[in-house]
Amino acid sequence: MTTVTGRPVALTMAGSAGIGASPRRPDGPLKARGEFAYSSDLRHPQALFGATLRSPHPRARIVGIRAEAARRLAGVHAVLTHADLPAARTTGLDRRDQPVLAGDRVRYQGEPVALVAAEDAVTARRALSLIEVEYAVETPLTDPWRSAFDPDAPLVHDAYDNVVRHQRIRRGEVAVPAAVVVRGEYRVGMQDQAFLGPESGLALPAADGGVELFAATQWLHVDRDQLAAVLGLPPEKVRLTLAGVGGAFGAREDLSMQAHACLLALTCGRPVRMAYLRDESFVGHVHRHPAILRYEHGADHDGRLVYVRAEVILDGGAYQSSTAAVVGNAASLGVGPYEVPNVLVDVYGVYTNNPPCGAMRGFGAVQTCFAYESQMDRLARACGLEPLEVRARNAVRQGSRIATGQLVDAPIPIAEILDALRATPLPPPADPLDPRDLPGGVGATTGGEGVRRGVGYGIGIKNICYSEGFDDHSTARLRLELRDDGPMAIVHTAAAEVGQGLLTVLAQIVATELPVERVEILPADTNVGSAGSTSASRQSYMTGGAVQAACAAIRARLAAVATSLFPGRADVPLAELLRHGPVEETREFHHRPTVPLDADGQGASHVQFAVCAHRAVVDVDVDLGLVRVVELAAVQDVGRVLHPVSLAGQIHGGSAQGLGLALLEEAVVVDGVIRNPSFTDYLIPTMLDMPEMTLSILEHPDPHAPYGLRGAGEPPTLSSTPAIVAAVRDATGVDLHRVPVRPQDLTTAPPPEPWGWWADAGADKAAAVDRNHDREVTS
Repeated sequence: MTTVTGRPVALTMAGSAGIGASPRRPDGPLKARGEFAYSSDLRHPQALFGATLRSPHPRARIVGIRAEAARRLAGVHAVLTHADLPAARTTGLDRRDQPVLAGDRVRYQGEPVALVAAEDAVTARRALSLIEVEYAVETPLTDPWRSAFDPDAPLVHDAYDNVVRHQRIRRGEVAVPAAVVVRGEYRVGMQDQAFLGPESGLALPAADGGVELFAATQWLHVDRDQLAAVLGLPPEKVRLTLAGVGGAFGAREDLSMQAHACLLALTCGRPVRMAYLRDESFVGHVHRHPAILRYEHGADHDGRLVYVRAEVILDGGAYQSSTAAVVGNAASLGVGPYEVPNVLVDVYGVYTNNPPCGAMRGFGAVQTCFAYESQMDRLARACGLEPLEVRARNAVRQGSRIATGQLVDAPIPIAEILDALRATPLPPPADPLDPRDLPGGVGATTGGEGVRRGVGYGIGIKNICYSEGFDDHSTARLRLELRDDGPMAIVHTAAAEVGQGLLTVLAQIVATELPVERVEILPADTNVGSAGSTSASRQSYMTGGAVQAACAAIRARLAAVATSLFPGRADVPLAELLRHGPVEETREFHHRPTVPLDADGQGASHVQFAVCAHRAVVDVDVDLGLVRVVELAAVQDVGRVLHPVSLAGQIHGGSAQGLGLALLEEAVVVDGVIRNPSFTDYLIPTMLDMPEMTLSILEHPDPHAPYGLRGAGEPPTLSSTPAIVAAVRDATGVDLHRVPVRPQDLTTAPPPEPWGWWADAGADKAAAVDRNHDREVTS
């Protein structure tokens, strides 16, 4: 047994309740007491420390690397560059275009150039300072529009066009007239996943020439396959175990330190531990794609959509990561949860010399949701309708077809969701005597003067699980045995628990399907089949489905044992059956197939849809541009509630990230360089920023999903952002087009009258419609 401090251990739930209850998480007490071992807590008595030298330039040729001084430093065991790589020199989730270590050029600030292994962290970082890299600096390509459309723009990669993927959606007629036309251009800044546990792990060389890696990741098997290629080893000699994950949100889908730690461990023949510093983490993982979105909506006099035209540019940064799939989501979901007979959408994902972008909660649907929901408000204003009314008139329902032509063949109760929002009482006015109730908080920047209240709405639609024909599956191994004279179920999967509460749900499923109260969850590793990534709100669906299937197989085995050993008896206790030996079954679960989009963006590319809506109430200090979100009311259909407390946590968490994108969170990139790589300057919502939340949970089971469940983790992230921005617009009258909204966006704009849609809800709407007939609202 290797002595590894912080090694993951099996967790046991005793007296497990079935689905629908809220049993305590097995990892919860450890985390609450500060005793849970995260990947950065991993230690080995013989471990070296690994560190990475990174490019300070977003675009440059590497003329030479001199590492002799670093190699001579006492305590240094290895210095590796591109020339030392033993096998494959690139990695990547889809296109393997990202160098393990930069060779002849760097394409973004922070790109790894060299590695060091030393006796301790101080020596390793000192050695990094002794490595001399001669760069021929070039002007970076940082404008995604230029990357997409300027034929004179330089190529980011010699081997690839700058456009990673262009997905078009064509449905109905390309050019149709409409009585009311609204246009808008929107921008979404670069949001970071901002997980608190930095990239870290421990690699150990194995006696068979392979390597064992403990790391925080989202998809063990994809990591393994990339590592095997880089290390020149067969996959079975690369063994991964999930270490404690301190948040993920998509940023751990790509490799970070994994290959580097393994290379150093195999080179030195000793364990190697790596842990990024915070500023290194900001350049060491992908971010949400910044976006430029241009939309035009045409509608009839009653606000019913006639057409949508849109052009979206997603900045993928220096390497592809999951940009192609993000483009697919942005295109297929780009008109939102609305029936539109005529659609012309073009979405481009491009290379630039900005930081690489990839998966993040909401995965391509967040950016477009901000744009199309802003447009729906604009359309409502043009037609003299309430914001919820224009949404209700155009909402998809079961039996509708979305922009890709896909039939919505499961419940999608948008009308009920909007009615629930309407029925939710508004919060009381702020208490001007309590500074915590006012924008600026305890800083007491205002006594209530110049503070205006606004209300806004947002609704978003998100796909669940993998799409576009991907062979999405998950594996679960389940064993029943006697332990201490009682039945114990042991669940083994490779599914990553990244903080969402999956371990609890898996134990609940076992308790639902089998007469057993004790469930042990083994650490996730590559000794069992792939579970896919913990992303796309899919693990309860997919790994839950695999565990459910394994339980069914176990029941069948037990029935056969009972028939064989106890003929004629129908009430043989489980413990008595298990005295004749343990029972073990492994099952692989696949959801129903999907298909790739065709050349016109048509096809049933998604397996399931999920919808969440928010109402936001804000108070804005219009003199200082400070915003306080007073309340977020969320309504979400989840098909079937598995764990009410965890579900509420998911909705709260997703709403918080949406609030962050609306008002706070942006990795500020200037000329390809991140200017705020710290949690001092990159602001995320704290407890004081989060408002009271009102949750309304609907349960309309999906007949195609295990237990009828609907993935729930991502939808709240979509709709909270446009709802908050709409509320700020309502309070200030400022026509906001980008997120996050900055104070200067509110204070430097001219002060038009507040829109006040909600204040005059009883006004003569027909007159308003007449005023807006045939007008165009353009920004």
